[in-house]
Amino acid sequence: MRPLLWPFAAAATALAYSVAETQAFTVRHANVPVLAPGSEPLKVLHLSDTHMTPDQQRKQRWLSGLADLQPDLVVNTGDNLAHLDAVPSVLRAYGDLLDLPGVFVFGSNDYFSPIRKNPVKYLTGGTGTSSSGEVERERDLPFDEMRAAFTQRGWTDLTNRHDDVEVAGRRLAFVGVDDPHLEYDELDDLPADTAADLAIGVAHAPYLRVLDRWNALGYPLILAGHTHGGQLRIPFHGALVTNCDLDPARARGLHRHQVDGHDPSWLHVSAGLGTSPYTPFRFACRPEATLLNLTGIDSSGSLS
Repeated sequence: MRPLLWPFAAAATALAYSVAETQAFTVRHANVPVLAPGSEPLKVLHLSDTHMTPDQQRKQRWLSGLADLQPDLVVNTGDNLAHLDAVPSVLRAYGDLLDLPGVFVFGSNDYFSPIRKNPVKYLTGGTGTSSSGEVERERDLPFDEMRAAFTQRGWTDLTNRHDDVEVAGRRLAFVGVDDPHLEYDELDDLPADTAADLAIGVAHAPYLRVLDRWNALGYPLILAGHTHGGQLRIPFHGALVTNCDLDPARARGLHRHQVDGHDPSWLHVSAGLGTSPYTPFRFACRPEATLLNLTGIDSSGSLS
């Protein structure tokens, strides 16, 4: 091969790999020492950013098999849809998981169908701006149908509200918000319920205003998605952007979040399971679900 063609061949190889990686689904595991000392562990399955279309049969089969993990709780942090007719596919894919205790919030791609966007604009300006312009569009995805299906199966809607869920004989207190990326979040000043076995904050997009508020109010655990883990990561460097104001170093995985004068919260950001149909690429960022093993605070926590 002529040397001048090597860059083009390398680019073509990277492009082909990044398309193939969108199908390389994986389950990640993390231990989170957040329960009272001596507590029996709880298994929490964190799902996010499925971006489902009806023709994604492989993703649907993989998702349906996650019930074999036997989680105690499912937390869904939104962006389930990427097609007007995707709700039946989502429900089939989640399958038996819908019969478990679960909570959910929505993201922008549960409300608005995907549109073509300039990927260069995402890479150069997607670190702190919201999608407030989306509100000028009509909400065309069947989010009400999906909400009704989730709640009828027993999952708890946390859209700008608090609620309690009993999980394995323990009371978990939740707070949730509608998508902060659309500026739909309504934050209040109600502190975490210290009488509950655990208090958890749930949001789609991990904007700092939400994380700061919940840390200050005493929520030991916060779960979010939205970032796709950066979607295109540089090996040995990590994510370039998060599509919100969270720093790229925390674009995925388990981290700490703390504001001055308050104990740190655990923050888990899911890299998610899908992409927009118009940008079907991932690089060094496999699509994921995460099984969080919640343990007593006297247990050691580790990432794997």
